[in-house]
Amino acid sequence: MDDAYVVSPEWTAAHLEDPSIRLVDVRDAWEFDAIGHIPGAVNVPFDSYRDETSDEPGTLPDASAFADLLEGVGIEPDDTIVAYDDMHGVFAARFVLTARVYGHEDVRLLDGDFSAWNRERETTTDEPELESSSYEPDPLSAEESPLIDLEGVEAALERDAIFVDTRERDEYEEARLPGAVRFDWREVVDDETRRLKPESELEELLAEHGVTPDREIVLYCNTARRISHTYVVLRALGYENIAFYEGSLSEWIAADGVLETGSE
Repeated sequence: MDDAYVVSPEWTAAHLEDPSIRLVDVRDAWEFDAIGHIPGAVNVPFDSYRDETSDEPGTLPDASAFADLLEGVGIEPDDTIVAYDDMHGVFAARFVLTARVYGHEDVRLLDGDFSAWNRERETTTDEPELESSSYEPDPLSAEESPLIDLEGVEAALERDAIFVDTRERDEYEEARLPGAVRFDWREVVDDETRRLKPESELEELLAEHGVTPDREIVLYCNTARRISHTYVVLRALGYENIAFYEGSLSEWIAADGVLETGSE
């Protein structure tokens, strides 16, 4: 898999002493402090990079608010960021997506989560020494960004785009976008190792759902958290034509968009 998007625990362990590699733990502060964290990691809790004050709670914070978060933990624009959580990477993937949208070029997801790391490697409860930085965001242009709005979704429905619903079966059957296929984001994770399944297995699994690199792909869930993980995995597998519907089903329903129900 492309290590510009996903890096292994082995790679991460080998770079722990590199000052340009910054580990970001997105768990709650009490977990970071009391349970422990990967040595050298800084804490940027998941709720801190979701805008809960907007009309659509849970969406991206604005660029300046995100930059303030990175400044507070001393991250520079040219640092390599490796993000992790303890939920198979779904919250960390949201951080990866956010950072990339706001122009951070080198940000990656740790393959596996804190529990997977803790089985075989050292952790610590030591507080990291923080020095604030100066961080100027450089958001991607509309043409460069994977984000797609309601109007873009409506246009994609008119084309041969494949809509991928990453939610659970009961959510999918209750309401979904027209023609969407269901691909639960957790299908890519090996439950025993807590890491991603082998690349060949992932490609076969995606192909079974019609999700292939030659298709235009539009990802959605409820509030754009779960699709973050699927987005990062697809990019790591070399998929390029991927749209990220930030408003997801919450916005679609609010706009009285056409829905399908029932089994696939």
